[in-house]
Amino acid sequence: MKDLFIKTKRQEYWLEQLASISEPIKAEAKEVDEQSRFPFEAHKLLLQIGYPKLTLPKEYGGEGLSVYDMVLVQETLASYDENASLSLGWTLGVVGELYEKKLWTEDLLSFFAQEINNGAIINRAVSEVATGSPTRGGRPGTNAVSIEEGWLLNGRKIFTTASPVLDYFLTSAWIEEKNKIGFFLIHKDVQGLSIEENWEMSAMRGTSSHDLVLKDVIVPVSHLVELPSHPSGGKINGWILHIPATYLGIAQAARDYALHFANHHQPNSLNAPISTLPNVQQLLGDIELMLHQARFVLYGVAEAYDDPARRELITNEMAVAKHTVTNLAIEIVDKAMRVVGAKSLQLTNPLQRYYRNVRAGLHNPPMDDMTIIKLANAAIEQQKSDENNDKTIENKGK
Repeated sequence: MKDLFIKTKRQEYWLEQLASISEPIKAEAKEVDEQSRFPFEAHKLLLQIGYPKLTLPKEYGGEGLSVYDMVLVQETLASYDENASLSLGWTLGVVGELYEKKLWTEDLLSFFAQEINNGAIINRAVSEVATGSPTRGGRPGTNAVSIEEGWLLNGRKIFTTASPVLDYFLTSAWIEEKNKIGFFLIHKDVQGLSIEENWEMSAMRGTSSHDLVLKDVIVPVSHLVELPSHPSGGKINGWILHIPATYLGIAQAARDYALHFANHHQPNSLNAPISTLPNVQQLLGDIELMLHQARFVLYGVAEAYDDPARRELITNEMAVAKHTVTNLAIEIVDKAMRVVGAKSLQLTNPLQRYYRNVRAGLHNPPMDDMTIIKLANAAIEQQKSDENNDKTIENKGK
């Protein structure tokens, strides 16, 4: 069914590039999960095909993939190894947003484009223990103080995905003298920066989302790169769709496993494989239905975002896509496990990994409760606005 969403030769080319390295990536995924370590082999192979520069615009030497293109390759990569997909997806998303919105000065964008073209990996470091998800608006405990050499930063960040391979940390900090949150571009080799390897989770164990520790880190004045005028999550950013794309990829992998199992598993009590049983067909049909629903929502929103004429009409659709896809992916994995039965719980079975990892999507931004509340408030305000417009039209007609 995914072929329906492949629209260009360029998309086919990048899917072929991923397919050419799929087997070693799939082979490593099991070990990555068991050992709770970063997928270094997958990372190396992805660097070799130029994955980090996929969303860098062509005028900066990149591949210039759109949000729609990114979703397609991210979903595919996640069906091979979800840890590699989510980890590298953050670089694709950050780079896409930086250059689309021109968040930095042109000099910095040009400098950083060279870094990306040379294989640099970046992620935002924003989450902290005391604040929780940055989308909820908490003020970071990490602070930046102006000094003669530039800025002095101290603090700790959690959930720093891909920390073992990050070259740059785009780090939020509270600037007291400006009474604002700023983002600082920090290289991995700066003195005072360290990674505390404490990622002990049951899900997405291979993302190595360890703590970033900053102790008297000095950053040049020019590397205060962003002073957002809006609260976190306040602007529409289509590049966050790399997140649900990863969880859709997990669902696809679970579906593929369950379908293969159903077509080949034949207990001696049956004269044919279990795929001939009505109850199994019901589960497989439900899975196919939910995959269709998830894809049309995700790719539909991505396509709308890539269209300048429709982008300005987008409000909560990014959050809707993430909520819809993530929750459908969880259901798909659950039904795949019902097809396979108790064997799906064996530690040697990939379904138990998919089951754990797909649930991590609930805790990636934006959160489900915020999405629902925003949708409700938007509907309420729209109805009030429509009523006021109707009254204005009535008064003009009198």
